[in-house]
Amino acid sequence: QVHLVESGGGSVQAGGSLRLSCAVSGFTDSSYCVAWFRQAPGKEREGVATIYPGGSSTSYADSVKGRFIIDRNNVKNTVYLQMNSLKSEDTAMYYCAALFHKRLSVDYVNYWGQGTQVTVSS
Repeated sequence: QVHLVESGGGSVQAGGSLRLSCAVSGFTDSSYCVAWFRQAPGKEREGVATIYPGGSSTSYADSVKGRFIIDRNNVKNTVYLQMNSLKSEDTAMYYCAALFHKRLSVDYVNYWGQGTQVTVSS
């Protein structure tokens, strides 16, 4: 059974940094993408970043390019999202997801984590 467990959320002032972690278990190999999505109150869930199998390549939403970094440790089965220069508009529930598709879209997600809250105050 596949499980994704996020951690690392919290409250931070604008301009600060946070690092989210996603522990993945239940897969028999590493042939899956892992992505981060977020959902702010009253808004649709949107893709933030994705990392391909083996960490060979990454993709980011335009709103976070240059500020967020996604990476993965296949030995620890953990994916990280380093968030720098945070803005108030980054405030949302952040979800880790596993998918067998490279497109950063909720339509292709196979498994979801429970989410971790990130709050950025200005």
